[in-house]
Amino acid sequence: MKALKISILGAGLLSLISCNEFLDRYPYSENSSSTMFSSATLAESVVTGGYSNLLYDYNSTDRSVLNWDSFSSVMDPQEGIVNLDYNYLFGTLQPNNSMFQTYWKRFYEGINRANDVIENIGRVPDMSDATKAKRIAECKFLRAYHYYRLNALWRGVPYYDRNLAPDEYRLGRSSEEEIWRLVVKDCTDCIDCSEIPDRYVSGNADYGRVTRGAAYALRGKAYMWLKQYDLAEADFGKVGECGYDLYTGSYESLFTETNEKCEEMVFSVQMVEEEGQGNAFSNNYGNYCTVGYGKYQHYLNVNFIDSFEEVDGKPFSWDDYFPGYSSMTPEARSVYFLRNGLTDTEKTAMSTYGADMSKYDALGNEVRLRAAYENRDPRLAAIAITPYSTYDGGASGTVVTYTSRYPYRDWQAPSLDLRYGNNAYMLYPIRKFVTKGREYTNIGYNPVDVPIIRYADVLLSQAEAVNEQGRWQEAVSYVNRVRNRAGVALLNAPGNTNTKVSGVEEMRARIRNEKKWELACEEQLYFEELRWGTWKTDKFVAKNGLQNVWGAPVYTYIWGGDAYLKWAIPQSEVEKNTNIKQNEGWN
Repeated sequence: MKALKISILGAGLLSLISCNEFLDRYPYSENSSSTMFSSATLAESVVTGGYSNLLYDYNSTDRSVLNWDSFSSVMDPQEGIVNLDYNYLFGTLQPNNSMFQTYWKRFYEGINRANDVIENIGRVPDMSDATKAKRIAECKFLRAYHYYRLNALWRGVPYYDRNLAPDEYRLGRSSEEEIWRLVVKDCTDCIDCSEIPDRYVSGNADYGRVTRGAAYALRGKAYMWLKQYDLAEADFGKVGECGYDLYTGSYESLFTETNEKCEEMVFSVQMVEEEGQGNAFSNNYGNYCTVGYGKYQHYLNVNFIDSFEEVDGKPFSWDDYFPGYSSMTPEARSVYFLRNGLTDTEKTAMSTYGADMSKYDALGNEVRLRAAYENRDPRLAAIAITPYSTYDGGASGTVVTYTSRYPYRDWQAPSLDLRYGNNAYMLYPIRKFVTKGREYTNIGYNPVDVPIIRYADVLLSQAEAVNEQGRWQEAVSYVNRVRNRAGVALLNAPGNTNTKVSGVEEMRARIRNEKKWELACEEQLYFEELRWGTWKTDKFVAKNGLQNVWGAPVYTYIWGGDAYLKWAIPQSEVEKNTNIKQNEGWN
């Protein structure tokens, strides 16, 4: 669907003419609607505008667009923006915070665009009935997707399945369960539409549009929130029957333009290398050495990095590499992360900081540290730039290989140290989705599609659905398919005590860890941690927050109370519509 990708911005603008501006936007114009649905060409642009709303989370270099994984336990915002944009993590938000209003409007805008098509496309004179049915089904999926995200955050919202005049938006909140049921209904209508294909293959002109496999996956996710695990299991099984499967190459090569349309991508946001149309992850995740000078807005969480197992499935422990490590202060054990050949000035500075310099090896410090990362789950190296690993950057105009070292000296020759934000710290920069060398030269955007639903996620969700029904032995087989592709030891492999698992509780923990290792940086995990009920524990454990790689905090999160488990209804919406009741704890 490259044609859709190229035209998506213009189509979005066209669709705004015909869309009812929700709540405080311009009222729906019957005249403009007559125009936009007067021909198939114009009507298709409105449909394309519905798809364009999906771009919002992935194509902006504006900090006001939040990164959902920085709300999860796998990632942390950099210290320069956390107090500006992520103060939800410090317990200081009020219901009038712009974050709540921005995303309330953003999701309802997607619903508004979908409703516009569902209501009006039936009267397009030069469009076949089959195409009309197909577009309506696609937009029901898009509406379901936006209600899915609204409901995950707010747990019950007003439900509108048609567009109204601004003063008519006065419904109260449907319950959380009611919204999940309505998500299920829209997905079911999409599945039942005979014009919706099971799957599009790469090269098809309609690639990127909604498929039956995507609708099964989204409906299965709604059933998981409802804890109807048998129905979720059935739906996740149907996704495979639609022709989706795991990509058979390496995990690292999965997130490339070459493989962006492989059999694993159930539903993805289509990208091109131009402003407003491309994947901004490279810019926002990237480091200073990334082409265009990445903004290094997010880093990987130290506890998440330490959770990655050894290749043989053994839990990772720093004490296996540096005996006594866990009993040392973070400052003392920083010695193990120092570069070879420190100057006298650097030695003095580190000694003053608290490093136990008696353990410093001037010639072999880097080699012994690299050993702690080299035998780990290969997904770690694909996701993170670990200490003393290399990264090919292109910010200088040519491809240059940089190395992550500490203390930082200079990103230019002869040092060629990896430069990111504040190099006074040693952190875990992101590698996944970040441009390598000069493969893409657009300053802020690259053309790699962003997956919203991947088949690996479907398999792990199927494992969870099966496990929650008590069939943990069967769940092992689904997880092992993902682990096999990753290149790590299989669960319950004969003779391997490291991967032994027995019972539902152990399997539940395994599945949740596997999802984090597999889906990091794809902006899905915050919603999973909310559903699991683990977000408070996972994100706000003692001393959790952005840390140096040796565990010394840069900043620490502060739990704001159980009200934070649900988002606040925007205060302006409560004031405009007295039928909306605020979530508990936000009054």
